[in-house]
Amino acid sequence: MPLIKVQTSVAGPDQDTVTTLLKTLSASLAQQLGKSESYVMTAFEGDVPMTMAGSTEPSCYIEIKSVGTMGADKTKAMSRAFCQQVETSLGIAGDRIYLFFSDVPGSMWGWNGRTFG
Repeated sequence: MPLIKVQTSVAGPDQDTVTTLLKTLSASLAQQLGKSESYVMTAFEGDVPMTMAGSTEPSCYIEIKSVGTMGADKTKAMSRAFCQQVETSLGIAGDRIYLFFSDVPGSMWGWNGRTFG
């Protein structure tokens, strides 16, 4: 049920870089939330037209959704970890990365023909 979706203005990182980043984020998200990685989904979209602070310099938007309470301590730790991972993989400065965290009620998250609530 946890999802981490990365959208970036960076054009065409090679497939190995993207795959490695997604696997790293998947493992990290599962660990941060204390949930099985078997439920984690990751997604990547590159070459997305973006501006940040009025500039088209490389930037990134990361969306994290999960069923359950993430809480301030967890989101602070995830923000640090995910920014560092994206900065290392894609070369995007941390001050050019926004993250959005969303706790979703189990009844609003479906999988395998049912919901989690």
